[in-house]
Amino acid sequence: MSRVGYKPIEIPSGVEVKIDGSTVAVKGPKGSLERLLPDVIGIEREGDTILVTRPNDEPTVRSLHGLVRSLVNNMVVGVTDGYRKELDIVGVGYRAQMKGKAIELQVGYSHPVLIDAPDGIDFEVPQPTRIIVSGIDKQHVGQVAADIRKVRKPEPYKGKGIRYVDEHVRRKAGKTGAV
Repeated sequence: MSRVGYKPIEIPSGVEVKIDGSTVAVKGPKGSLERLLPDVIGIEREGDTILVTRPNDEPTVRSLHGLVRSLVNNMVVGVTDGYRKELDIVGVGYRAQMKGKAIELQVGYSHPVLIDAPDGIDFEVPQPTRIIVSGIDKQHVGQVAADIRKVRKPEPYKGKGIRYVDEHVRRKAGKTGAV
């Protein structure tokens, strides 16, 4: 059984946390985030730490306890360090390039695919086969990276497509000739 919810969240210097009922606002050097959290879970600030408490041991309250703690911690880490996801493009002729704040992908279609950067998200293309998605909101960064990957998922026969840097693509054997 996990005890993540009981772990205190350290507030680094330069980070400002405001708790107003069930709304938590975090402001740091990279930006600010605000989130409405469930009323059932208590959030208190004690000095340089944030404690997340639960009123009882009902299963739904217990599951929310760890979730709320993780959400608040992700906000604190996001405004101090930020989050980033790296994607690799594998395939002959597959590449990406910056077009202003957007990315233009050439991934085997008859046309280039243009993906605009939403608010709070930055794209980098250090190499034509590498895309870096960065921002302060962990959920938003992950969703944008997943949307880019969805343009051309890696296929199991040749491994072509867009994949996360640490992702392993299981390869399948192709056809064997007629026997």
